[in-house]
Amino acid sequence: MPAATLQAPANTIPAMPPRKLYGLGAELPSAAALFHAAESMRDAGFKRWDVFSPFPIHGMDEAMGLGKSIVSFIVLGGGLTGMATALLLEIGSAVYLYPLIVQGKPVTWATIPAFFPVIFELTILFSAFGAVFGMLAMNLLPRWHHPIFNWDRFARVTDDGFFVVVEASDPRFNDKDTVAFLSGLGATNITMVYDD
Repeated sequence: MPAATLQAPANTIPAMPPRKLYGLGAELPSAAALFHAAESMRDAGFKRWDVFSPFPIHGMDEAMGLGKSIVSFIVLGGGLTGMATALLLEIGSAVYLYPLIVQGKPVTWATIPAFFPVIFELTILFSAFGAVFGMLAMNLLPRWHHPIFNWDRFARVTDDGFFVVVEASDPRFNDKDTVAFLSGLGATNITMVYDD
């Protein structure tokens, strides 16, 4: 006797794939409340979280425990690369490859003062490239869509909303504990934000 095969009825709806949790978002009533929430989040040991405000809040970097950005080191590296490029191109060509004596001027390292404008310009140019591309890389840009935009209330951030978002990848993240922690900070509209 052949084995019976199971067939799904024609009117069944396929199961939805599980949604990927991005994090937990919460709204705070004021800039001062957001500032104190940031201090509490820092002191509690959260690592992957951010605050959002319609305007800059003085001292927020310290309240969040943010250190010095490494973009300044990228800019320094870009500047040194620009300077080295200018020196290589100018000294390499004018002193070694094509030495040309003009009005009895030396063709040695002593001609470097004549090269200062180009050295300066390439140093500034490469530093600017380092600043722009370093900032884009550190902010993970370009990014066409951020999961936080899936949260309807987040549209108020450009007007009068103050928000804190804790990512699900944070080592201290726990659904219930994080909700209770944010509630204790006076947060409202605590919402699970999904990445889809």
